[in-house]
Amino acid sequence: MATYRELHGKAVKTVTTNPTDDAAEGQIWFNSTDNKFKSVVGITATRSGSFMSTTRANGGSIGSTRDASAVAGGYTSTANTNVTEEFNGSGFSTGGNLNTSRRALTGTGVITAGLVCAGYAATESNATEEYDGSAFSNGGNLNTARFHTGTFGTQTAGVAAGGSAPSPAKNITEEYNGSAWTTVPATLSVGRQEHMAGGTETAGICCGGQPPYTTATEEYDGSAWTTGGSLNTARAGIQGSGIQTAAIVMGGSTPTRITSIETYNGTSWTTSPATLATARDAAHNAGTSTSAIVAGGITPGPSYVNTSEELDTSANIFTSAAWSSGGNLNTARINAKGAGTQTAGVAFGGRPPDIGNTEEYNGSSWSEQNDLNTSRGSGAGFGTQTSAVFCGGHEYRNDTENYDGTSWTNSGNLSTGRRYLGGCGTQTAGLAIGGYTGTPAGINSSEHYDGSSWTAGGNMSPTNWGAAGAGTQTAGLKIGGAGSGSPGPAAGVDSQEYDGTSWTTGGNLIGNRKTNSGAGTQTDALTAGGESTSSNSISTCEGYNGTSFSTRPSMSTGREVHAGFGTASLSLVCGAKPASTATEEFTGESTSVNVKDLTQS
Repeated sequence: MATYRELHGKAVKTVTTNPTDDAAEGQIWFNSTDNKFKSVVGITATRSGSFMSTTRANGGSIGSTRDASAVAGGYTSTANTNVTEEFNGSGFSTGGNLNTSRRALTGTGVITAGLVCAGYAATESNATEEYDGSAFSNGGNLNTARFHTGTFGTQTAGVAAGGSAPSPAKNITEEYNGSAWTTVPATLSVGRQEHMAGGTETAGICCGGQPPYTTATEEYDGSAWTTGGSLNTARAGIQGSGIQTAAIVMGGSTPTRITSIETYNGTSWTTSPATLATARDAAHNAGTSTSAIVAGGITPGPSYVNTSEELDTSANIFTSAAWSSGGNLNTARINAKGAGTQTAGVAFGGRPPDIGNTEEYNGSSWSEQNDLNTSRGSGAGFGTQTSAVFCGGHEYRNDTENYDGTSWTNSGNLSTGRRYLGGCGTQTAGLAIGGYTGTPAGINSSEHYDGSSWTAGGNMSPTNWGAAGAGTQTAGLKIGGAGSGSPGPAAGVDSQEYDGTSWTTGGNLIGNRKTNSGAGTQTDALTAGGESTSSNSISTCEGYNGTSFSTRPSMSTGREVHAGFGTASLSLVCGAKPASTATEEFTGESTSVNVKDLTQS
């Protein structure tokens, strides 16, 4: 028997800690700490992803890669929609709307040069729309109006094959040159709809579909269709993506909705050991055979959903972002504030009535500490567990207190007394943002704190109160909030960025919110919950990358006027309206190398 050195030209290394880089895939080493031989092994697995803002099925998918894709249009279970959402690898954000609301449309291309066509509006549609990454413009019409067709290729070299206009399903093929469609002689051997399509104009693939439910695969070379390998499971309503030699289908219906996944190598289909967690069909799908997403669709029930799942084939194990329950506060409260990190935090103040209770968090439980000198809620909090600040509050207070990890000390007063203000920064370089003074509107002023006194900062435009704050005194972020009136003006969608002197417009939130919480930095922030325009507490969360907001997993419970702090990937919220002790912890997406022990068999 050949030795490892003879086979690979090197001996097995001895290490005390395992490699953390997926470049170690396939290597073998001996871990002297565990006294075991180990290796990094590639796996295929699905995991839960972020929510779309719009629950829908039968939208048109754009994007050749998972982390730069979009879904446009579709059906919300009650009406067609024109809404577009883009996926950036972390969450969904708002894109440009279709010019015509419709469902059962299809798409192709990349997110900055995409194409959607066909569908069903009031009747079968022949409309084509082109996407430039921000807006849709009308393109040339299909020669045959239809829906549930399959489209592949690019914005300037696309192919539409099959579909229904109405039944029976069609086998016609049209090609697009960037301005007009041409019906070509090549036809599918099987008329089909609700099928998977992928690839390029000269190397395309279609598979599955109905009626009847079929396993048939056909490949296109730019002039003719030929038979490819058959799917292992006949299915329609398929989520699928990839190219002619490396394709994937995920779920679909048989007509019962299924979870199975198959991959194609250009010759044959293989059933993957990975499956979807939720059976679904008619969902958004984009990516490659090793990195794909399905989002939305219809699950058994039937139920229209906005959930997503991501698939990876990698030497890494991916753990999805998620909220989990933390230890309960000892004192239920609303309008509390906090500071610090997920494992070293502090919450203070709150209502009703005004309370001064201070509690510290160690990552699992809260413990009572010395109270504020003045009981109050609805102020701003920032800093760390051992160096925190609480300022402002109900009754339009202007007083400030500093916390040293043990007790509170009175400090300099705000220039303008206010409640429902935002705050961020540190105890020696803090920022107070906007707020409400009892006049018919919020205020637009900000103030700087140096650890003992406040000075005027730059003014926002427009006025704002009830916003979340994140970042630092010289790189701050205001998220959401309300503009004017008391209490009850509409929650906003705007964010503003601060450079230490002036405020500038940031990206808009996906959903309106005020009295929300904020965590993180100006370029990597998380906002959680708040009150929506319908005056309801919401559980949704959004992340900010310095340019735009995108969805994140939702909290288990809707909450508003709560405390929140930490980073965008490790944060915490506690308290809520009505007075609550509940705590939730957010952990962002993470990866780790899939190290396996080697044993004899």
